[in-house]
Amino acid sequence: MAEPLHRVLWARNAGLADACLRSPFVRGLADGSLDPEAFRRYVAQDAFFLRAFFSAYALAAARTSDRMEVARRLVFLMAGVLEELELHRLYAEQLRIDLESVTPNAAAKDYTDFLAKRAWNADVGEILAAMTPCMRLYAWLGQQLRATDYAENPYAEWIDTYGSRKFEGLARDLEGLLDDLAADMPERAAEVYAEAMRHELAFFEAFGG
Repeated sequence: MAEPLHRVLWARNAGLADACLRSPFVRGLADGSLDPEAFRRYVAQDAFFLRAFFSAYALAAARTSDRMEVARRLVFLMAGVLEELELHRLYAEQLRIDLESVTPNAAAKDYTDFLAKRAWNADVGEILAAMTPCMRLYAWLGQQLRATDYAENPYAEWIDTYGSRKFEGLARDLEGLLDDLAADMPERAAEVYAEAMRHELAFFEAFGG
C-alpha cells in the first residue's frame, strides 16, 4: 500500500523541520532563555500571519462549497485558527502589543504573499499543500518541546498549546484533506510543501534567539 502523501512530504522535508527545531528561536523557547523582546516580536508577526492563514482556509472553503463535507472540515480548521488568534490576543494584552498596527517583517510578508498567491489562484489541493507544513511543523515542535522539563518555562503556555492532542488532531485533519485533494498533483504538492517549509524556517530565523 502506498504511503500517504502527507507522510511522504513530511519525510522529504525532515531536514528543514530539524533546522527549525535547532533554530535559536525555538531553542530559546525550549529552555526558556528566549529574549522576551524576541517573543514579543514573534507574537506580533505570527498574529499577522495567522490572519492570512485564516483567509486562505476561507478561500479554500469557498472553492469547495459544492463538496459540503470538505467545506465543513475546512470551516472546523478555521475555528482552530481563531483559537490561536485568541491566544495571541491574550499575549498581546500581556506584552502591550497593538495587533492592529503590525507591519510585517520581510519573512512574514514573503510567507503571506506565498499563501495569498495560492489561495487566490491555485487549486484547492495546492492551497492545502501550502498550508499543511505550518500545522504539522508546529504540532511536531510542540511535541518535541513538551517532552522536556518545561514546568517552570516562561513559554510553557506556547508549548502546551502546540504540543497538545487537540492541535495534533487539527494537523491530522488538514493532512487528511491534503491526501484527498492533492492526490492527482503529487509533484506540484511536493514543490509547494517544500517552499512553505522554507518559509517556516525563514520566519523563525527572523527572530534570532
